[in-house]
Amino acid sequence: MREVLLFLVCLFASFSPLHCSQQGLIPEGDLLVLTVATKETDGFRRFLRSAKQFNYSIKVLGRGETWKGGDYMSPPGGGQKVRLLKSALEEIHEENKVILFVDSYDVIFSSGPKELLKKFQQAKHKVVFSAETLIWPDRHLEDKHPHVREGKRFLGAGGFIGYAPNLKEMLSDWSGADSDSDQLFFTKIYINPEKRKSINITVDNKCRLFQNLHGALDEVVLKFENGRVRARNVLYDTLPVIIHGNGPTKLQINYLGNYIPNLWTFETGCTICNEDLRPLSGLQESEYPVVVIGVFIQQPTPFVTVFFERLLNLKYPKNRLRLFIYNQESHHEQQVRTFLEHHESEYQGVKLIGPEEDIDPVTSRNIGFDMCRDDIDCEYFFSIEVDVVLKNEDTLRILIELNKPFIAPMLTKPGRLWTNFWGALSADGYYARSEDYVDIVQGNRVGLWNVPYVSNIFLVKADALRTDLKAPDLFESATVDPDMAFCANVRNKGVFMFVTNMQTYGRVLSTENYQTNHLHNDLWQIFENPVEWEERYIHENYSKILRDGLIETPCPDVFWFPVFSDVACNDFVEEMEHFGQWSGGANVDTRIQGGYENVPTIDIHMNQVGYDKEWQKFLLDYIAPVTEKMFPGYYTRAQFDLAFVVRYKPDEQPSLRPHHDASTFTINIALNQVGIDYQGGGCRFLRYNCSVTAPRKGWALMHPGRLTHYHEGLPTLEGVRYISVTFVDP
Repeated sequence: MREVLLFLVCLFASFSPLHCSQQGLIPEGDLLVLTVATKETDGFRRFLRSAKQFNYSIKVLGRGETWKGGDYMSPPGGGQKVRLLKSALEEIHEENKVILFVDSYDVIFSSGPKELLKKFQQAKHKVVFSAETLIWPDRHLEDKHPHVREGKRFLGAGGFIGYAPNLKEMLSDWSGADSDSDQLFFTKIYINPEKRKSINITVDNKCRLFQNLHGALDEVVLKFENGRVRARNVLYDTLPVIIHGNGPTKLQINYLGNYIPNLWTFETGCTICNEDLRPLSGLQESEYPVVVIGVFIQQPTPFVTVFFERLLNLKYPKNRLRLFIYNQESHHEQQVRTFLEHHESEYQGVKLIGPEEDIDPVTSRNIGFDMCRDDIDCEYFFSIEVDVVLKNEDTLRILIELNKPFIAPMLTKPGRLWTNFWGALSADGYYARSEDYVDIVQGNRVGLWNVPYVSNIFLVKADALRTDLKAPDLFESATVDPDMAFCANVRNKGVFMFVTNMQTYGRVLSTENYQTNHLHNDLWQIFENPVEWEERYIHENYSKILRDGLIETPCPDVFWFPVFSDVACNDFVEEMEHFGQWSGGANVDTRIQGGYENVPTIDIHMNQVGYDKEWQKFLLDYIAPVTEKMFPGYYTRAQFDLAFVVRYKPDEQPSLRPHHDASTFTINIALNQVGIDYQGGGCRFLRYNCSVTAPRKGWALMHPGRLTHYHEGLPTLEGVRYISVTFVDP
């Protein structure tokens, strides 16, 4: 009876997708994955991680050998893989052993052995090759490929699966050189009807097992489901087990590899962000890795003084830091010199290249890299452009702890989708927006991202600089800018460029319209870099005015509040003294409409130094909100005819007689400090017999200008007093 049942099962199986000889699933223990990797790269580590995720049994061939098999862009090549595979198969004697042979540097597993073996069985052949949309390397062989009713016709040599005896038969005639084409060798076997039948070969024409990306990018999308990520072929509605970024699709496999199989999911977020870390906590200062920080100043840039302040505040032992500073701009020599005069001795070492040395930017990069390469103790090179606003003082520590050969923090520009990385490249190698770019920039997806381009700031391991990135021409190209050439060369060397948005690190300044014709040019950055301008020049307690009611009323309808930082006050005073064209304090004044000033002061108008537009923006952004709070129902346009800096000196003009202002309201900001910079001074409102005799530096007095607030400037007894006065809404 048992024999009859077995016969019926076999008879039924002959009409089913599986032959009787293949009844039941192939045991996962019968599967062995073979791959070739002569060196350990980021791509190889990615391959191994995906294999480990699904418990594939991997044997790596060719470790330690010199690669002689060419590269993916210049056929022929790949013969070395065939030689290594043939040798490895000779050691396998099990008839039922199933061998999966795949590339590794550009391959990712998206599912496990069970699914792979099931789909292999369903193919009903002993050997299954991946399929290609495009024929390569010999197009003349196109007509010899078997036709299929649906799907891809052409064989791809980057991935195949089969029983060991059949693979041995397929490779038995191989006697080629390492530099010969594996693709052409396997293609000629496949297009030979006798050999194809004898070995029992087919191609995975609907991408059920293998997905080659070359020629098929429009077919593949990410599929997020149940805490996993797959690549879905939308043309054939299949879920390939193995994804191969063959040919010129390395950027696309890198993009998919940011997700597949579970590196980032909607349910878990980033699953690799805490893997293979290099913790620094608990180390003694002397145990911290030595880092060379390369600072590059290649154009006039605002807030350079602030840049060096932030550099100084990095939370990292300075005796483990060496500085390489490249300054191409004479305009910034004083700022660099001032920083080094005060802090050079705190660092392990400093090398400065100034504009007088006439070193070009590309050469400077190589000199900086060599400073790290040639120092046996150097473990990292931290490259940072001077237009970087590094707000996070832990940035360097964080990047080191993430332990990647090449990594950059994501930087932004306020109010824009601009960042210092590109999610994709266009066909000509320039910027293109990846599908996930906006989500990454806006923080909807947080993690580590393998991207094709980074700029402005990055950390690279010295080991990478001494090996894969040791070439002196990394920044050179006949067609693209040095930064693009550098990123292309890093990619082509197999080094992944990661960007992290796991924390907020900082911003990048706008430098397009930066002018250098003033003493303190940063004052003019209120339009181009408003966030940095506010941090530098607005009082640290300004936000408390509206939030906490930080406004004093020293006299009736006279409001006193903080608005300018000490730096702003100092810079305005120094800017006016540098300009130097103070009025004579006479009634005749050609600067104003009508040419006559009834109550003259010794002053410089804002429009004389080209600051009238910037001053109006300051009034709109920082004065108008306070005005509308203190004078309900009044909405200012922040218009003014007169805005000026007044200078009071005992031997020049110590005071100002009683007067009304030609304004709806007046803003009077103290630009230096009574008791330190001068004695005396202040403002007296006669109607109320009320005086403000101790003006605070950076604080503004706001009061009505006409009718009610008749006032005078009290005498300055010693020193020099400076105030900024604006008649608003005349």
